[in-house]
Amino acid sequence: MGYPTKLLGEGEVIEFEMKPHWRGLILPVIYLILTVFVGAWLFTLMGGWDNIVETIGRPAIIIIGLIIFFVWVLRPFLEWLSTEYVFTNRRIITRSGVIAKKGRDMPLSKVNNVSFDIGMLGRFLNYGVLKITSASDEDLVISDVPNVEVIQRDVYRLHEQDDERRRRRSTEQGGDPYPPADG
Repeated sequence: MGYPTKLLGEGEVIEFEMKPHWRGLILPVIYLILTVFVGAWLFTLMGGWDNIVETIGRPAIIIIGLIIFFVWVLRPFLEWLSTEYVFTNRRIITRSGVIAKKGRDMPLSKVNNVSFDIGMLGRFLNYGVLKITSASDEDLVISDVPNVEVIQRDVYRLHEQDDERRRRRSTEQGGDPYPPADG
């Protein structure tokens, strides 16, 4: 999908962007397979029943199958598809939502600490939780981050580059080379 460049500030460049780890799609795929198999099994099971049971039962199976599909298969897939994490040379952007959107931006100048948490399953599938502590706002917690250790290192690198850019700009303007963190 890609983050629209028209939403970036002047001089802002996307360094990298990503989606949540694919493990978030495992349960929807399992639900899809189970729904298809159970629905097909019930359809064939009803083949020898009364006409009334067949007339009511088959549409009921289809309706229940569609409800399961929309709630436990399509909705999580669309949520996964519409969620993106964008890291620019100036901020961290999170966006999610299909119909109702929600997002959060955190300037790199506000980043105090970046930590990660990898559980046992995360070690096998290479994902974790990235926690970015802010100087003034609440923490930014991003779940299901693929290659979370690499991303943590890259966020620190981006933070250092942004800090250097702000210092350079301040020095060029004749100011203090160590401007306030919100600069």
